[in-house]
Amino acid sequence: MPPDLRLIAIVDPAILAGRDLVEAAREAVTGGATVIQLRMKAASAAECYRAASALVGAVSAPVYVNDRADVAWAAGAAGVHVGADDLPPAPLRSLTAAPFAIGVSVGSPKEAAAVGDAAVDYWSIGPVFRTSSKDDAGDAIGVAGWRALAARAPSAMPVVAIGGIGASNAGEVIRAGGAGVAVIRAVFASRDIRRAAQAIRDAVDAARHCPPAG
Repeated sequence: MPPDLRLIAIVDPAILAGRDLVEAAREAVTGGATVIQLRMKAASAAECYRAASALVGAVSAPVYVNDRADVAWAAGAAGVHVGADDLPPAPLRSLTAAPFAIGVSVGSPKEAAAVGDAAVDYWSIGPVFRTSSKDDAGDAIGVAGWRALAARAPSAMPVVAIGGIGASNAGEVIRAGGAGVAVIRAVFASRDIRRAAQAIRDAVDAARHCPPAG
């Protein structure tokens, strides 16, 4: 069964401002997040493992680990999300089988070509809109740029949007063909994480029932 990618909530302790990681993730899932992705760029493998293990044991949604396939495997996570500088998806897939999910970041035609037809579970394309959540995210590509990169994905590949996504614009990329959205600040920088997640999830679900744009 393919993963439900409607709302990937990316939790980063650096954004939580001291709030509890597990409780924040639980609130996001209660609000409608369908995947929790753990991002800990500056953490050691041991720190990331402890956090991932805690999330796996505490939330009902699948947990993916950003960048660290070793941590994802060790913690019993449901998947890993990798970028251009991480272990390539092809050798990753040769070591794992479904239901372990592999997601890849794509931000340019060069990165799309590098991923090619690797047997991954979804592409995450962006940044669609301007974002401050990722220092090396690059310039916003807009919905048109997102659609152009999505067209490079293998047939039937689920494609999600990331970068500056919130309740006010999530519907745009869903109507452009997105399977879902990946969100960091719009959920976890909010004072009310549950309500923020619910607003985005509602926008995604509403757009899924609208005719595709363009």
